[in-house]
Amino acid sequence: MFRLLLRSKEISVSVKLYKNLIGGQWVAARTGKTFPNVNPANSDDILGEFQSSGADDVSDAVAAAAEAWKTWRLTPAPKRAEILFRTGEILTQRKEEYARDMTREMGKVLSETRGDVQEAIDTAYYMAGEGRRLFGQTTPSELRSKFAMSIRMPVGVCGMIAPWNFPMAIPSWKLFPALVCGNTCVIKPAEDTPLSTFNLVQALIDAGLPPGVVNIVTGFGPDAGAPIVSHPGVRAVSFTGSSEVGRIVGQTAAANFKPCSLEMGGKNAMIVLDDANLDLALDGALWGAFGTTGQRCTATSRIILHRKIASEFTEKLVARAQALKVGDGLDESIQMGPQINEQQIDTSTRYVEIARKEGAKLLTGGSRLTDNCHTKGTFFAPTVFAGVKPQMRIALEEVFGPVVSLIECENFDEAIEIANGIQYGLSTALYSRDVNKAFAAIRDLEAGITYINAPTIGAEVHLPFGGVKQTGNGHREGGTGALDFYTTWKSAYIDYSDKLQRAQIDTGE
Repeated sequence: MFRLLLRSKEISVSVKLYKNLIGGQWVAARTGKTFPNVNPANSDDILGEFQSSGADDVSDAVAAAAEAWKTWRLTPAPKRAEILFRTGEILTQRKEEYARDMTREMGKVLSETRGDVQEAIDTAYYMAGEGRRLFGQTTPSELRSKFAMSIRMPVGVCGMIAPWNFPMAIPSWKLFPALVCGNTCVIKPAEDTPLSTFNLVQALIDAGLPPGVVNIVTGFGPDAGAPIVSHPGVRAVSFTGSSEVGRIVGQTAAANFKPCSLEMGGKNAMIVLDDANLDLALDGALWGAFGTTGQRCTATSRIILHRKIASEFTEKLVARAQALKVGDGLDESIQMGPQINEQQIDTSTRYVEIARKEGAKLLTGGSRLTDNCHTKGTFFAPTVFAGVKPQMRIALEEVFGPVVSLIECENFDEAIEIANGIQYGLSTALYSRDVNKAFAAIRDLEAGITYINAPTIGAEVHLPFGGVKQTGNGHREGGTGALDFYTTWKSAYIDYSDKLQRAQIDTGE
């Protein structure tokens, strides 16, 4: 039992206590502190009490991972892959249970949390297949009786800091490729959604993962995340989160010459041209803007409309946004869940006011939902702004909420210019029946991902995921891009001439 203050109301609740996973043992944080995991749709629903860890806990986890690496790196990659395959099987069996846990702790509707678990399943199977590949190269040597090749080598202990919006899928993007490559891991899940990472790692344990190969340290960024980044025993860092925090992570890692993968913000544009299938584009806009309550780095936050179709598209989009059913995602009829916490509500509210002051026209939404069925959660109305100019803050800065801006353009070239005129470059979309414009958009849009006649969300695990400009630092998650981050290249030369041969020396032969 513990006492908890929520919305100015003190309640007593009995909840399960979760501990850190270090070296295969469940242990309390050295700080002696804990924090609650609260359902954003219902503040009376406490999923558990988690450890509020510090630097000493991180050091313990890194030491356990370093010890486990001595044997894990020697486990044949196909054997490591078999554990991932079994993990995929276990996740499949537990999909509904884990999806419901995720809806309770994160808020998004069940159809989406089932998809989140499915993405972890897909990643498990994909990376299991890589256990029999992990290809290097063989190449002719410039010398006689000499063999040359390159091979992938594991990095060592990898530190991982995961976000709350995909609390199982994104940890799987980080853990599974790292594991199949022979690394060991220390992961800090987001403080808003730790349970889904616990569920994911429990599946790995039940599939036969040895103790210490994956370690979980829960807590807050400055206390538990920062020590992971700066710890000298961590050989590489993978971070997904805001650009502001990512900049600090990248600078800290760079000071220690530590490889660092950063996946950060987005301000993603959907272009709808006058020849587009408008009904299809409307479906994509609604899903892209309000799926996951707009809390995706790939969310459709700008819709660039050709002037000829702008009025019709706007009217229909507003009507459909107003018709969305917002509420507790455990209800199968709900179409949009809550924002994750009060801070995100405040951010959405602040940007609505900024947009109004800049002259954008609020067409629907724009405020927190406070009626009877929304009083216990952090719900924000689906929000649409029209009359948005490309240089307004609402068109340039990431809101990370159910807020979409409509921007009009004269033609395709202007649409591309508007889409590219931001600091981010994650995901983009074009709706058009013109195949020439489709391929020009793929070529010219400054983004890591471009969709044609589909919204800006919907990445698949076997292709690289990431962006350009201030969205990331060039590394990719998903596909073979993840393998490139979690391995280093070693070149090997085998001389069987039985004599000294000197490369790059002209021998006259």
